[in-house]
Amino acid sequence: MVRFSGLRTAGGRVRHGWRPVVEATVAATVAWLLATRLLGHPQPFFAPAAALIVLGQARGQRIRRAVEVVLGVAAGVLVADLVVQALGPGSTWTVFTVILLTVLLAVAFGATGVTLVQAAVSALYLVVVAPPDGTLVPFRFVDALIGGAVALAVSLLVDARHPLAPLVAEVRRTFDELAGLLGGIADALDHRDEAAAVAALTQARGMDARVDGLRDGVLAAGEALRLNVRRRRHIGRLKSVDESIRQIDYAVRNVRVLARAGVTLSRMHAPAPPELGAALRSLAEAVREAGAALAADLTGQDETADQHAARADESALTAVHTAGLLFGSTQTLPLAMIIGQVRATAIDLLRGVNPEDDAAVLARVDEALGLPAI
Repeated sequence: MVRFSGLRTAGGRVRHGWRPVVEATVAATVAWLLATRLLGHPQPFFAPAAALIVLGQARGQRIRRAVEVVLGVAAGVLVADLVVQALGPGSTWTVFTVILLTVLLAVAFGATGVTLVQAAVSALYLVVVAPPDGTLVPFRFVDALIGGAVALAVSLLVDARHPLAPLVAEVRRTFDELAGLLGGIADALDHRDEAAAVAALTQARGMDARVDGLRDGVLAAGEALRLNVRRRRHIGRLKSVDESIRQIDYAVRNVRVLARAGVTLSRMHAPAPPELGAALRSLAEAVREAGAALAADLTGQDETADQHAARADESALTAVHTAGLLFGSTQTLPLAMIIGQVRATAIDLLRGVNPEDDAAVLARVDEALGLPAI
């Protein structure tokens, strides 16, 4: 059973991860063919290597990494050529000197990470595997340039038709998960289910990864649009999501605090008031509508985005108003904390989907809560 379970797990990983595999294989092979068949390079190691290194980076960082790979190869080749000419190939002192000088040069120019490693590996390869003989040095640089260019071209082809589609999907997943989390907290409180409340808190603590996924998605979409000349006009659509991510991050933190208070409240003898579950479900609906508004905005459906934003606004204020009805002298500390987090989350949602003056947002939310205007 364990063996079959492992095979199923491996099969599931392949089904979900086959695209990067095909992407890397095609890019490395094409880079090799271009370097050998088109340009006639005798040892085009750096062409497929550069393609794999660039594609190994997260989307949104590949243009920068392609440049870094080419510069790293160039620096490594230059240092290796000079040192080998002075000390000869293959000796321990040659290896030591090449690595030392290459790393020092990379650090002096502010290189880190991929650039530094690529420079050192390129230099070491030339010293140990294929010492320069005066004719191969230019080939290595061109090979790295070919590999980086092919990797970017493959990335462009993958995202050419729908460059914003991965980001739209990530927006929907993030907001749906956050809405489901709020609904789960409401169910746990309605049934005084401590185990469900603890599970919701665990899920809330993992929501930071979703926010990071949104940030990475914005970077990846921006890179795809910059590579696609015909679709660069859509870059402006990313600004709405980019500006909203900070508010969504705040909302996620608020829900995490809310979930923690929910665990405490689920442990108390007195049941949670039914209005609290209603408030949380209204807030969950506001989150769903906010996600739909951002997704519609990204796809250019401005009228639909406005409709979803209006419904998010209405549901968020309903949540605050319902929670405000629970204010009173008999409320417990956990209940007061949840009411406060409902208010804070509603504020962040309103700021995220329909940016306006902060004072106006606070005034509308506090009016729904029943607080006097300041």
